[in-house]
This record gives sequence, structure tokens and C-alpha cells, in this order.
Amino acid sequence: MSETSAAVPERGDARGAHLAHNYHPLPVVIASGEGAWVRDVDGRRYLDCLAAYSAVNFGHSNPVLLDAARAQLERITLTSRAFESDMLGPFADRLAALAGKDMVLPMNTGAEAVESAVKIARAWGYRVKGVEPGKANIIVAAGNFHGRTTTIISFSDDPVAHDDFGPYTPGFTTVPYADAAALARAIDDNTVAVLLEPIQGEAGIIVPPADYLPAVREACTANNVLLIADEIQSGLGRTGTTFACDLVGVVPDLYLLGKALGGSIVPVSAVVGDADVLGVLRAGEHGSTFGGNPLAASVGLAVIAMLETGEPQRRARELGERMHQQLHALVGEGVVAVRGVGLWAGIDISPALGTGREVCERLMARGVLAKDTHESTIRLAPPLVVEQADLDWALEQLAAVLRELREARAA
Repeated sequence: MSETSAAVPERGDARGAHLAHNYHPLPVVIASGEGAWVRDVDGRRYLDCLAAYSAVNFGHSNPVLLDAARAQLERITLTSRAFESDMLGPFADRLAALAGKDMVLPMNTGAEAVESAVKIARAWGYRVKGVEPGKANIIVAAGNFHGRTTTIISFSDDPVAHDDFGPYTPGFTTVPYADAAALARAIDDNTVAVLLEPIQGEAGIIVPPADYLPAVREACTANNVLLIADEIQSGLGRTGTTFACDLVGVVPDLYLLGKALGGSIVPVSAVVGDADVLGVLRAGEHGSTFGGNPLAASVGLAVIAMLETGEPQRRARELGERMHQQLHALVGEGVVAVRGVGLWAGIDISPALGTGREVCERLMARGVLAKDTHESTIRLAPPLVVEQADLDWALEQLAAVLRELREARAA
């Protein structure tokens, strides 16, 4: 067997006929990527405007991140937390400093970070706040997306994620998103935490009013309730700031991080908070064999170093401002509404024109990869390394697709 054939598997069925049907991907099979661009198995290039739901914030095959991974691959990749590793301590120190917090709980996936935060909030409620055992309640928002584990989908109002997977986990109260007064009214003596996305991603990039998160922070502080910010999609540069909470000057008690923290190389997530909250965990109560492994910590350190320069955040701000100007110009041209901040946008397509899926399929045919959600919305979230000219080109393709659809409906 040649070196090439050993490295590249046979592609007789590149679209994975034996895969479970838990996704409905666009009909493109990606083989490689660099920066904001990817290539399919036939060599055609596409501009990636999804960035794996913000997991590829720093681009495909980022040389700095690859170098960090390669160097660690040649040393050691896994020890388990039964032993210390020389990369984990520095990773935790730098991530805590980036967030202005004391402690880091390293995990792997975003859903694991959310599940970990639920456990931490409940333990804090019983051990610190004094809630009666078994009575802890967490307030969440309608339209939320925090993952697809059994506990998390128990408080989802998306029927696709929720239905037919019961019985469901109790202990959650849902209130309308962006309604701080309703949230404050829902707080009672058993409330231990409020779990929110600062900007709702899967719901269609829903940006709340600027006074919402500050009001939630005030209500949590006044009632001795933890504020948990799920920044798994919105954090680490996507919104033009390190965290989306920074946009309105709010500091949560716990940050939930993931996706971009792994540099698109390995799954890395974390719960980051102060010692009086995260410190409630005792040895043996929570863990992960792979959480905080040396390879993950090495890549995570390289990601943190990039963010410490402020360059990814600056690019997201500047490119995002131009992107949103161009998108808003399409309102009335087949676009009903545009939402978002930084390099993150939700674009509502007129149902009379077509579905979000149809728009994404036509964009794909023109060399742009995006993703629809909730039938009529498409999301744009290109890597933060995207070039301005390439982003302008992608938006030109969107305008052309909308024009095609308008002409087709008028014929």
C-alpha cells in the first residue's frame, strides 16, 4: 500500500450511506480546507460561511494551531486526570485570565460544558445557597439551544430536538427570551441559576435588546442566583469581542465555552468561573477521561494566545460591520429581516421566495456554503480569517440567488 493510499481512505461511498440520519447535510463532500476555503472530493472550492457553527473561527488548517498540535502529538496526547500534565495547568491559568475568573473545569464538547454547569449550579444551590435537597430549579429561555443530551433537550421547545425522547429531566423553568421582567418574576427561593445564550444562535442569531443582559445580571445578583452564559457559539471572537457578554458589559458567574476553543482540531470545552462557585465540586464528583488532555490543552493555549492579541476580535468587528451593511441592503429584495453582530448573521428569507434550504443549495452551486435553520432563516458565520474581498463575493452570490428566485417566481 502506498503512503498516499494509506493516508486517504477509499471514497467509494464518500457520502456515508451507512451513517445514522441525524443530520441533513447539503450534498457536498469536503476533502480539505485552508483559511476560509474548503475543497470537495472533486477539487471544487467553496467559501465556508458556516465555520462549523463557530468552531472554525480561526480558519481551516491554521498553521499556528497545527504547529501546536504537531508538537504535542510528538510528546504525549492523553494521561487522564488521574495524573497531572504539563500543559493543563498553563491552559487553565491563561483561560481563567482571559475570562477574568479563578477556575476552569476542562471538558470536551459544548454539551458536556452545559451538563457540567447544571451539576455545578445545583451543588452550589444545595451547599452554598441552602436550597432544600432535590428542589433546585434553573431558569432557561424559550428558543434556547444548549445541546442535545437528554437533560438539555428536556428544556428545549424545539420539537425536532425534544419530541419522542422522554421521559424528561425536571428542574427547569422556561421564560420568554429577551424579557427580563418575566425572568425576574420566575425567580423563587429554589432558583439556583439562570442559563442563557447572550445571543441565541440556533434560533436564528437572535440579539436581545442592549438592556436585557444587564437587567438579568441585576436580578440574579439581587436574588443570589447564578448567571450562566452559554458562549459556546457566541464566544471567542465571533461577535467582535472576546465574549458576547462584553458587548453590554455583563460578567456572568459561569462562562460556558467550546467550539472555537479547540481550534477546529480537537473538541475542547470548559466551564470558567470564580472559586466560590466552581469550588463546590469535590474530587470524584465529576470528570472526563479526555477532558483537559495534553493535546487539547496545547491547542487551547494556542487559541488563547491568538485571542490575547485582540486581532480576531478586531477583524470580526470590522468585517462584520461591512457585512451587515451589505445584508441590510437586501431587505426588501427577498430578505425580510437581518440580525446579528460581528461576523454572525441570521437572514430571514421571504417564504414567498423560497426556503432557507433552497437558498443554501443555490449558494452551494455558486461556491458558498451556508446553513439554514427553522425553515426560512439562513446563517452566515465565516471564519474570522476570511478576506474582505472573499466575503464581498459571497454576499454578491447571495444577492444573485435572491434575484434568481425573484425572477423564477415572477415567470
